[in-house]
Amino acid sequence: MEKLNPVFDLVGRIFIALLFIPAGIGKINSYAGTQGYMESVGTPGILLPLVILVELGGGIAILLGWQTRIAAFLLAGFCLVSAVLFHYHPADQMQMTNFIKNIALAGGLLFLVANGAGAWSLDRWRSRV
Repeated sequence: MEKLNPVFDLVGRIFIALLFIPAGIGKINSYAGTQGYMESVGTPGILLPLVILVELGGGIAILLGWQTRIAAFLLAGFCLVSAVLFHYHPADQMQMTNFIKNIALAGGLLFLVANGAGAWSLDRWRSRV
């Protein structure tokens, strides 16, 4: 199994990035609608560029394994904040499923914070140079 660790690290990073990169692009493509939704739940729409930067930039960083611990830490915080602000509605089962998903995703990201990106990453490549 030890020989497969670099593969699992890379595939895990790809799977995590597949959530954040399209979400960031989607927010760019539907900027006004996303901003309106944020404001409808009491979150200032002016924060949308920061949200896009964290999702898109963090997702790309995770994918490449670049500054992985920092990106994962920021994305974990993002997941926790968005879980509370947008998904904590105990009477709505679907929203509570999204709430728990965000909490679980934050937990997975914290594994990246603790363990780094793995052997097949820019972080590892930079440490060898």
